[in-house]
Amino acid sequence: MVENYYKGSKLLVLNFALGLGTFIQVLDSSIANVAIPYIAGNLSVSADEGTWVITSFSASNAIVLPLTGWLSDYFGRVRLFVYSVVLFSFMSFLCGFSSSLAMLVFFRVLQGAVAGALIPLSQSLLVANSPPEKQGSVLGFWAMVVIVAPVVGPILGGYLTYEYSWPWIFYINIPIGAVSAAITWYLLKDRDTPIVRKPIDWTGLFLLSLGVACLQVMLDKGKDLDWFDSNWIVTLTVITVVSLAYFIVWNLKSQYPIVDFSFFKDRNFVYGTFMITVGYLMFFGATVITPLWLQTEQGYTSEWAGIAVAPNGVIPVLLSVYVGKNLYRFDLRAVVALSFLFFSISLFYQASFTTQVDLRTIMFTRLIQGFGVVIFFVPLVQLSLGNVPNEKFASASGLNNFIRILVGSGFGTSLTVYFWSRREIFHYNRIAEFITDYNPQVIQFYEHIKQYSPQITSEVIRRIIDQSLEQQSYMLSTNDLIWLFAWIFLLMTPLSFLCKKVDRDKSKNSVAAE
Repeated sequence: MVENYYKGSKLLVLNFALGLGTFIQVLDSSIANVAIPYIAGNLSVSADEGTWVITSFSASNAIVLPLTGWLSDYFGRVRLFVYSVVLFSFMSFLCGFSSSLAMLVFFRVLQGAVAGALIPLSQSLLVANSPPEKQGSVLGFWAMVVIVAPVVGPILGGYLTYEYSWPWIFYINIPIGAVSAAITWYLLKDRDTPIVRKPIDWTGLFLLSLGVACLQVMLDKGKDLDWFDSNWIVTLTVITVVSLAYFIVWNLKSQYPIVDFSFFKDRNFVYGTFMITVGYLMFFGATVITPLWLQTEQGYTSEWAGIAVAPNGVIPVLLSVYVGKNLYRFDLRAVVALSFLFFSISLFYQASFTTQVDLRTIMFTRLIQGFGVVIFFVPLVQLSLGNVPNEKFASASGLNNFIRILVGSGFGTSLTVYFWSRREIFHYNRIAEFITDYNPQVIQFYEHIKQYSPQITSEVIRRIIDQSLEQQSYMLSTNDLIWLFAWIFLLMTPLSFLCKKVDRDKSKNSVAAE
């Protein structure tokens, strides 16, 4: 058992190269969002049709994530990472070169597929090539990239689209990918894992691909099609349930399963994956509706909405590596509980916002949340995967990230936006019950406006009232969801102690083993 790790400047350069590979994948998951109106206009399609640019990437990306372990055995971990980055960069060029929506969506499907393994592979390669005493630091760096990229994405996407043109949101990946692939191959070409090419379970692969693709499309298009009032969504749901149910049964009985379910026998993997998934759902949900509320109801532009929510990435940028380096001093379960407590405090504070809230207060709240973010990913990753041996790390990481991204991000976004809209309708109707021509306050409001603007008509006043009702209703709806997220985080605080305390020496040895 040879321990041959990189140290010093070589380890720093390796972290940088692998981090770039992760960065472009996470960045591309969010950078296209703000460019959809420009893409739709340029390609002469509706904005609703333009959202297939996002859906196509998400669906193919979700399919490949749980296959990371099997793909790593088939190609080798280093080769798979380098091939994925190179192909991702090439597909980015083809996306930017596209002249029709069909062409762009086709290349986005391929781009999402080749990017699917990048997150778990970068995580796995970082751990496998770092000394045990440095693994906390490198995972801290990895977590910083995962956190910062979605924050930077909308801001960078808006800038590139406005100042240049939408293809540049894809072209920007090319030089970054080239640097990542070249450095990674130079440093790790002689350190690849053994190739193990077992027979391909085509039935399992088909069932998984069909089920996950239908599920992702259902989540992305559900709100636009009014969920289960649409026959299209009902059909997708039936296909998803049947395909995934058959896949689970088939995979458990298969001689060569493409997804390893044995990790669910580990208590830490089960509870850790559950906590990081639910926690990410709450975190991502709050991150989605806050800028959405700012843009639709508070008059913020996309750039200023991005700036308002960006401070939760400041603390991770400054402290992620330091936190990762010193985590060994503490019980990971206590650190996770503290993270949930920080999230809860910041969200309870945000749940008290009114429509008069200023930018500084919003940014301060997000800054507090950053203290929870910085001790969220790394401890939970170590708690979930600490007992996984190195040869299975990519597979376990892929499954962990698949559940987190699909449920936490996919379900999280869809459910949050759905309930945000439903609660707005509820509050609007409740408030509207008191807005009648016989209400003394309404009468006083009419008289007050006519006193200062005698020429204004009653119809205009009613529109002003309706706009105010809508703004207040969305504010109450936002606070309802933020308040719910805060309570869930608070109730999850003791859950981390259901995990076994990670044996540092055992974890290090298993991760180091080749």
